[in-house]
Amino acid sequence: CSALNLSRWSGCHRNEEMASSKWLDAHYDPVANLYTFSSCIALSDLHGDGENKLVAGDLGTGVCNMKLKVYHGTGLLSESTLLDLPTGMVSFLMDLHEPRTPAIAVASGPFIYVYKNLRPYFKFTLPSLEVNPLEQDVWSQAKEVSCSLSYTLYLHSEIPLSVRSLRFLMLEPQEMEDFVLLHKEQPIRRQTVITCIGTLKKNMADEDAVSCLVIGTENGDVYILDPEAFTILYKMSLPSTPNLMDVTGQFDVEFRITVACRNGNIYILRRDSPKPKYCIELSSHPVGLVRMGKNVVVGCSHETLHGYTQKGKKLWTAYLPAPVTTMALMDLPTRGFQAVLVGLANCEVHMYRDKNLVSTIKTPDVVTSICFGRYGREDGTLIMTTKGGGLIVKILKRTAVFEDRDSAPGPPIAQSIRLNVPKKTKLYVDQTLRERENAVAMHRAFQMDLSRLRLAAARAYVKALESSLTPMSASLTEPLKMNAVVQGLGPSFKLTLNIQNTAACRPVMNLAISFLYDENLYSMRTAFFKIPLLVPGLNYPIDTFVECLSDKGISDIIKVFVLREGKSAPLLTAHINMPVSEGLALN
Repeated sequence: CSALNLSRWSGCHRNEEMASSKWLDAHYDPVANLYTFSSCIALSDLHGDGENKLVAGDLGTGVCNMKLKVYHGTGLLSESTLLDLPTGMVSFLMDLHEPRTPAIAVASGPFIYVYKNLRPYFKFTLPSLEVNPLEQDVWSQAKEVSCSLSYTLYLHSEIPLSVRSLRFLMLEPQEMEDFVLLHKEQPIRRQTVITCIGTLKKNMADEDAVSCLVIGTENGDVYILDPEAFTILYKMSLPSTPNLMDVTGQFDVEFRITVACRNGNIYILRRDSPKPKYCIELSSHPVGLVRMGKNVVVGCSHETLHGYTQKGKKLWTAYLPAPVTTMALMDLPTRGFQAVLVGLANCEVHMYRDKNLVSTIKTPDVVTSICFGRYGREDGTLIMTTKGGGLIVKILKRTAVFEDRDSAPGPPIAQSIRLNVPKKTKLYVDQTLRERENAVAMHRAFQMDLSRLRLAAARAYVKALESSLTPMSASLTEPLKMNAVVQGLGPSFKLTLNIQNTAACRPVMNLAISFLYDENLYSMRTAFFKIPLLVPGLNYPIDTFVECLSDKGISDIIKVFVLREGKSAPLLTAHINMPVSEGLALN
């Protein structure tokens, strides 16, 4: 019965979670064998039938089995073999011919492979870089002495070398001679590789407008390619190697390219400017870059999320519970809603709207890529791939509502509202000027008053210790502590004294308690007690009764002395403020 009740409870709990969730679990395949990143997945209407397919560049094992996979629904539609590891992939329209079917551009090494109708269409190769004259001279003089060649190349290793020279420096000494004999007659070429890729609308902002390809290279160059002839339309340079890119605008009108580089900075490129227009310096390296409206959201390696303006001004910072693995933009034009999806290493995907965490999605594995958009005929589809090669598809409910307030615990919203501070008055300004002119004299007067206060406090403390006026004994031989409790409304009060020996292991004996009070106001049954042996660490309560003799509603102080046999000065003293006798006042 207990097992049945547990299963019923878990089923009800699961139904409640599904009811409260904003997403529908459309598909989950933990063994899809899809290993990719957010830069290598896209949603595209490949056949022009109104149904978007998922196109992914599968990394395979990192050495082999690199493939271009196309998914439709929950199944694999087709796959094509890639010659090298993909570094980025985009879907774009390259012409105005009917039917309007987009092409797929896959960046791999120094090449861009363009697929049309899932078939190879064009191959673009990056222009070769200029070989350093020093390296050219070294190889032209090389004959059979490979050791001197390696030493010379090592001396010039600070200059940019070709792949051949770098590979030669990695060889063992016994392999260098054969390598030189094999390659010394061949011309030297220095080729760069593509690190990131994006698309830029050419002359129209429509969704089905023709787009140019924007690529970033290892040597810090950014190229804009013509979509039809695949020629270089524009070239820009960066101080470092780009690894993340976001493009907005139109090539013929105005565009803005936001690039995150390996030196930890973000550069913003604009039209008619071959150099960066603005620079954003980060405290750690960027691992994710998303443009949301006119702002840029950056995920950094030290578990933070930053928001910046287009000119590099920081707007906000959000702290994350785990490192960022991937980021993507969630755009719902039908609802006018935009947010940033952030995949974390703790198997969660957080949704941020500005700095507010509006939703959290739990995943069975660490998410490595995120893509949101139209899949099939469903607009709000979230597609994720996991570290173990799994594929997750979720659909946003049509009844889902995201609140703008932060769902994470933190300070209230009112804390971020600016206070209505009044303007500075003439009196305030005059007082500020007077304090500024007499700052030295004011500081000296303050220090003098502070010294006098400390001296008066020290004198009072010494006097209290010498006359035993404190409830704690200053004697090292009889360290005692006492407190008093008065109970009752009057005219009879019960007075309880709690005495404790605070010594480590030495008992105290031959002590007595005496009371001093106004005999016209109070009377006590017993005004003198002998205290038994006080064991260290134990609390000894001593009770007595006090009678109030006055009916005028007044009270006084009763002094309690702890005395030592053979000494006239008390060990400690306590002053008890007696309450007003309410019983006599009522009578």
